[in-house]
Amino acid sequence: MIDFINKNVIKIFLGILIAVILFHFSIILKIIPYSITWGGRLQNDSEMYIFETISILINVFLCLILLMKGNFLKYKFSNKSINIVLWIFFGVFVLNTIGNIFAKTNFEKMFSILTALFSVLLWIILRKSNEG
Repeated sequence: MIDFINKNVIKIFLGILIAVILFHFSIILKIIPYSITWGGRLQNDSEMYIFETISILINVFLCLILLMKGNFLKYKFSNKSINIVLWIFFGVFVLNTIGNIFAKTNFEKMFSILTALFSVLLWIILRKSNEG
């Protein structure tokens, strides 16, 4: 059974993910210019809509997995499947942190802090899972 500390770590992670999803929506709504994101590689609105939609879907998927991990949802994948998905996300966030550290813009370099935080939170969640 998932412990109190893990549930709180999951809640913190979910709160940050919701903020990230809102960030992506603000790009879609053109509140934040897409030229400062994605390494400045996006060339037009169509590319932005595709990349941002994919980002939102991935973040929503991660939210659902975390909700399952914390037993906040009745429907649930197997614990083994949930852990595999979370380990994959952990690897992606570690690599993303490294990539963001070497990004061209300071705005993107700043995201290395966020992806590093995600890596740490996932590490805590996964380590606690293996202990108990």
